[in-house]
Amino acid sequence: MTERIPAPRARARGAHSGRPQADPSALDDDATLHAMGYPRKLTRRFQAFDNFAISFTIINIISGIFSSFGFGMNAGGPRILVFGWIGVSVMVLFVGAAMAEVASAYPTSGALYFSAGKLAKRHKGAWSWYTGWLNFVGQVGGTAATGYAAATFIQAFVALQWPSYRPTAHQTVLITALIIVLQGLANTYTVQLVAVLNRISVWWLLIGMVVIVTALVAVPDHHRPASFVTHFANNTGFTSGLYGGMLGLLVTSWTFTGFDGSFHMSEETVRATVNAPKGITRAIGYSAVTGLILMLALVYSIRDYDDVASAAAPPVQILIDVLGLGTAKVMLLIVIGSMLFCGLANLTSNTRQIFAFSRDGAMPGSRWWHSVSPRTRTPVKAVWLAVACSLALVLPGWWSHTAFTAIVSVNVVGLFLAYAVPILLRLRLGAEFQAGPWHLGRWGRPVGVVAVTWIALSSVLFMLPQASPITVDSFNYAPIALAVVLLVATIWWFTTARRHFQGPVSYGHPDEVAAMDLI
Repeated sequence: MTERIPAPRARARGAHSGRPQADPSALDDDATLHAMGYPRKLTRRFQAFDNFAISFTIINIISGIFSSFGFGMNAGGPRILVFGWIGVSVMVLFVGAAMAEVASAYPTSGALYFSAGKLAKRHKGAWSWYTGWLNFVGQVGGTAATGYAAATFIQAFVALQWPSYRPTAHQTVLITALIIVLQGLANTYTVQLVAVLNRISVWWLLIGMVVIVTALVAVPDHHRPASFVTHFANNTGFTSGLYGGMLGLLVTSWTFTGFDGSFHMSEETVRATVNAPKGITRAIGYSAVTGLILMLALVYSIRDYDDVASAAAPPVQILIDVLGLGTAKVMLLIVIGSMLFCGLANLTSNTRQIFAFSRDGAMPGSRWWHSVSPRTRTPVKAVWLAVACSLALVLPGWWSHTAFTAIVSVNVVGLFLAYAVPILLRLRLGAEFQAGPWHLGRWGRPVGVVAVTWIALSSVLFMLPQASPITVDSFNYAPIALAVVLLVATIWWFTTARRHFQGPVSYGHPDEVAAMDLI
């Protein structure tokens, strides 16, 4: 990966240009945005660290590992939890690097759907439309799922504190709704507040990880032997150990989502053509290293494997077994805080995608959703649309946990498919792709090929049965949820959208859109 600023050169206005050739002026954020046909409407207050923080917080190793560790114990055990983490982290870094190269070329809030529309040689509107809706649904599902996980762990904490408390589905939904509304309020009051909270979240995650790992290493009087990392377990119900182990790879894949957040915050980031791609790759790299440390600490602290694997919340059971109830509750507060920060950052990213998608007229009521508050300089209406959509996904959990799981399961598949589209289109362009200041050079194509291949493989894994026997409760509804999303998007496209949505729009020549900037 290299970062360079090539000498200025002439530029022909072509079918997939949409932005200037990479030259020194590309580091002028407003000039870059104007060249892509957009006026500046959002305030640039995100520095390099803030941009990194949004993706690092959404990836959120503590939230991801604590939410899915139990699944991994039963689908491959320590061997897959540890070595699967290493392998999948490398694959995700390929995806992030390929996305980062695109982000440097098209640093806009529209991110994935915008770049898909610009990189496509034909059918720009269709490529952009499907990418945008996959991204939208995936992000809404992520906000809902993270809030639901936080509500579940909050109730676990309350149950440890007051043993008479009995969590119910109704209580989980109500707590989730309260969490999402509070996150919406935080996103309503200036991007500066969100930036501050994201900075805090990075240190919360890092210090929290150090505290949890230190306690797991220092407090217990004995740990599992070094060879325990090779222990394999397959309690999925399927006889094939290979299949069970492949399913265990989903633990890491579940964790590494949402790093497109740095891309979506481009229009609020200083030197976005460099800082946004750096934010993506650094968030993945640092999460891979710190997550591996946390994973090893949990694996080597397991006491009775079968007892922990069958527990309602295996990581919490590990904390109780080795640290005692009092200390475990303190650690649980760190986990809950991490989940709340994760949901906040996810909602922020979701809001910017809605803002940009509406700016190009791709959503019902677009005029509402891309408006910016003159007082806070944030897309407040888009914030509350994201909140409302997330609450709508949570609501089925009032009646059925399976129904809720079916809806939010499209989160990861939707996001990664949205990641794949601009990377694939960039590969199809080949030498015609106009790179930004941050690029992969001659490694761009092989990195992109690996990224698309991994996304295809992991998406198939997410849609396969994950437990046997297959019942109404254990059935994997991800394929159905994804099919419903694509069916609705397709019907909508052919009935009305294709006549008015042709992909990302331009508001005029650079000088014209510069005059539209909000001061």
